[in-house]
Amino acid sequence: MPPWLLGSLCCVLAARAALGGGPAGAEATEEEEEEKLIRVLVLLPQDDAYLFSLGRVRPAIEYAVRSLRESGAGLPPGYAFQLTYEDSACGNRALFSLVDMVALQRRRPDLLLGPVCEYAAAPVARLAAHWDVPMLSAGALAAGFGAKGGEYSHLTRVAPAYAKMGEMLLALFRHHQWNRATLLYSDSNAERSCYFAMEGVHVVFQEEAFHMAVHSFDESSRHFDLDDLVRALQSGERVVIMCASGDTIRNIMLAAHRQGMTNGDYAFFNIELFNSSSYGNGSWRRGDKHDLEAKKAYSYLQTVTLLRTVKPEFEKFSLEVKSSAQKQGLHEDDYVNMFVEGFHDAVLLYALALQEALKFGFSKKDGEKIVQQTRNRTYEGIAGQVSIDANGDRYGDFSVIGMTDPEAGTQEVIGDYYGKQGRFEIRSNVKYPWNHGRLRLDENRASEHPNNTPCKSSGGLGESAVTGIVVGALLGAGLLMAFYFFRKKYRITIERRTQQEECNMGKHRQLREDSIRSHFSAA
Repeated sequence: MPPWLLGSLCCVLAARAALGGGPAGAEATEEEEEEKLIRVLVLLPQDDAYLFSLGRVRPAIEYAVRSLRESGAGLPPGYAFQLTYEDSACGNRALFSLVDMVALQRRRPDLLLGPVCEYAAAPVARLAAHWDVPMLSAGALAAGFGAKGGEYSHLTRVAPAYAKMGEMLLALFRHHQWNRATLLYSDSNAERSCYFAMEGVHVVFQEEAFHMAVHSFDESSRHFDLDDLVRALQSGERVVIMCASGDTIRNIMLAAHRQGMTNGDYAFFNIELFNSSSYGNGSWRRGDKHDLEAKKAYSYLQTVTLLRTVKPEFEKFSLEVKSSAQKQGLHEDDYVNMFVEGFHDAVLLYALALQEALKFGFSKKDGEKIVQQTRNRTYEGIAGQVSIDANGDRYGDFSVIGMTDPEAGTQEVIGDYYGKQGRFEIRSNVKYPWNHGRLRLDENRASEHPNNTPCKSSGGLGESAVTGIVVGALLGAGLLMAFYFFRKKYRITIERRTQQEECNMGKHRQLREDSIRSHFSAA
């Protein structure tokens, strides 16, 4: 071969190798690209009836991804997100979508965002732990998910769990030196948000041995009787914590006002879930004939909500989310709620955790190591600082809103709770509506059974009285024997019926953590 031809061939081969043109070079490039491609599976419902629907949350997720890409500092060089959205339907479809992606498409996700609904999130979280895939969600807020030692080990919650709200209410009760409460909640929707919210409160209060009366109702039922509900409140504790829709809370307060319960003898608290007006946001005004009466009633109601902070970037974020949602036909009062903020912040948290894991020599496939880097971390979210505790749960910062001007009906923040510090701060010059600034709690209220029968001394018993006693004793003995055989005969039937009734009542009456976990096991 001529020397000039040999030299040319060598140059071509060298150039091709440098450009990765050979089969080996192409495979290496593909592997490198695959290593830096972060596959994200988003599991949220398509139905816009949910506050965390894909139509509402998707713009926030894509805003976060775009911000990381444009900043150049959010992700390691060359890394990129590939987003796949699937309809969770707030049920088993979330699990099926994950299994289909792995089994049929042969592509395991590197990150799961969602689900939110408890019954959808439970099986997905178990599979995420089994497959070593990080799962970040602004949902799955029930107390049962707090046990991260086993099946929920890969779950990080970027919104405050319901138990965090329970800790806030515990701090509030300690401030007022209360230890008794009535928990009243609506249990009328599929995701059972108020049920799980009150369960979180119940778990925290139960640990402190607080006395609680629990009442639930279905506000969508035609058998719902508001007067019966208020009478139940009158026989319960004087501090009432409620969770229901805004209109139902208003109707309860109107009924309580008409029954004379807004005179300083009762304290009412309303939980506003998710920073959304869909749940009671403390507003008494409806523009109807009951506004004046509602304003008076609401002077005895205080609303617990997530603490709101405003950053310059948050305004831009809100406008963009609103514009995207409106293009999809969504028109409402509040476009940015806790879920929208939470999933935005989840993307940022994962990016930070991935960077830390890579520094220690791990890869995106080391899910457990990435999950560990999400714990015990404070970072800047879209609306302010976000702090995740050692258990992978976000600390909750909350505010209490009350009526500061009963004449005008003005409502303002009167207290703030900072979850990471466990500190409750009351604003200055706050005047409480209950009597003399301190509510009088009757410690014997639930167990008091007054006996008005006078105790008299009989100087002696006549003959007729003795005869009556003997005859009565014989009759009593006969009745006891009859009851014994009757009870023995029907005991099994009674026990079976009791068990069935307890099972049916358990859904609404029991707020124990083990009952919630049994629901998860069946999910």
